[in-house]
Amino acid sequence: MRTWRGWTRTSQAAAYEEYLLETGFKGYTGTPGNRGAQFTRRDVEGGRTEFFLVSFWESWEAIRAFAGDDPARAVFYAADDEFLVDRETTVEHYEVFASAPS
Repeated sequence: MRTWRGWTRTSQAAAYEEYLLETGFKGYTGTPGNRGAQFTRRDVEGGRTEFFLVSFWESWEAIRAFAGDDPARAVFYAADDEFLVDRETTVEHYEVFASAPS
């Protein structure tokens, strides 16, 4: 499992959500070996909205196919700078050892 966080101004959250669906979501789910993705958001203090992205992968090779040679680095898209007021530049990876269908 791969996770990442970024923050926008709340006034730009809806536009960033649409942008993410056209860029990141398609990039994640269109990569062979992706086993799903959940893109979430919540309003936080200071007029900001936090985006938390979780994706599931069948192997490190699949993650590298999406992220490149350094899978610890976050993947960014052309207009991210127009939206993001803060971001994690690295991602977290976890091994899923148990799960249940929703």
